[in-house]
Amino acid sequence: MRIAAADKSLGTAPDSAEHWPVPRRQAWFAFIMAFLLMAFDFMDRQIVVSMFPALKAEWDLSDKQLASLTAVVSITVAVLAFPIALLADRWSRVKSIVVMGSVWSLATIACGLSQNYGQLLAARAVIGIGEAGYGAAGGALLTSMFPAARRATVIGGFLAAAAVGAVVGVAMGGVITVRWGWQAAFGVVGIPGLILAIAFLLVRDYRTVPLTDPEARRLGVRGVLRGLLGPRTALLAYAGGALQLLTVSTVYVWLPSYLNRYHGLPTDKAGLMTAVVLILGSVGIVLWGYVADRAADVRPQRKPMVPALCLIAAAVLLSSAFGLMQPSSLQFVVIVAGGFMMTAASGTLPSLAIDVIHPGLRATAGAMVAVVQNLFGLALGPVITGVLSDAFGLAAALTVMPIFCLASAAVLIIATRFYAAELNAARTLAAMTMRSD
Repeated sequence: MRIAAADKSLGTAPDSAEHWPVPRRQAWFAFIMAFLLMAFDFMDRQIVVSMFPALKAEWDLSDKQLASLTAVVSITVAVLAFPIALLADRWSRVKSIVVMGSVWSLATIACGLSQNYGQLLAARAVIGIGEAGYGAAGGALLTSMFPAARRATVIGGFLAAAAVGAVVGVAMGGVITVRWGWQAAFGVVGIPGLILAIAFLLVRDYRTVPLTDPEARRLGVRGVLRGLLGPRTALLAYAGGALQLLTVSTVYVWLPSYLNRYHGLPTDKAGLMTAVVLILGSVGIVLWGYVADRAADVRPQRKPMVPALCLIAAAVLLSSAFGLMQPSSLQFVVIVAGGFMMTAASGTLPSLAIDVIHPGLRATAGAMVAVVQNLFGLALGPVITGVLSDAFGLAAALTVMPIFCLASAAVLIIATRFYAAELNAARTLAAMTMRSD
């Protein structure tokens, strides 16, 4: 009640576009902590990739077994993201993050103590259990601290930490494995991650928002489902995110192989060149999220339109590069440009869902995005590409896959019809919920 009164005295309603719900220093401290923990999240997730040669040699593993060490994390994340995020929404974002970060860090340390493949696979599964709700809970925490008009930028910056962590994890894991063995590499990233997870207790949480409707009646299971699936913008954000990641995951997984086969680059150089695309893609998440936020200051409908236009450009660039150009430095430049554009929706899409969802379900909405993206984007993209590659060749497969960027753009354009009205409805509900409390 005091918060609502303070907002009213300032002439700014709670959750209005430019309102800072907490002091800026507190908000930015939370962002830095969440960014660092997200980076360690993806270091722990991706570091195993650089260990594949050592693990294959030591335990005589097949490529299918090696691939399972990465797939098991995505599967557990997808299965558990929703219930863990719902728990975070109803309990505490900060405490949930501390528990999750501690679990995946301890599991990473356990990976380094594994004596056989079965133990390592089990430990990797526990990493996924710990990571399952972190992106959703972290996103919900940050969006509660920054102005609504900055959500795409903030979430984009938060998610960009994943790319940073992945690059550092793969690069550092390879170096440590060569010098001190793969077991040491797990410890090097697991122990600092554990310390950072515990230190997250220094971050201030927001109070748990009651799950009530505008008449202050408590929402049941059906009410929660209506809150998550009712806004058409949220449904379109779920679908658009999965479609976009079909292309993004394809490029990130298969580009090293393409550079090796068609450009004749050795594995290490192909990996470094792919890292360039990945890093610029993470910059694109932040930059295009910021542009979408600024465009929405003028007209809310422009927020989904910005990434839609970028995805159209990405499809044209990537399909042209792989389908029309010969392997060359110029072709790689065009691929880099397409990679910079193809991530434009990664920050904006989760923020669109959070913008129109009941304020008591923000972490759960982020989890819905994560579930759909992991199951139908990250998991399927590389597999579809592999099937097409077996039939028609890798270059042909990479030429076709950017079509999913066009599909995602179409979904975002449709979202422009509903976003403004559903955004206003969500803000009204947030203000009413605050006053009823």
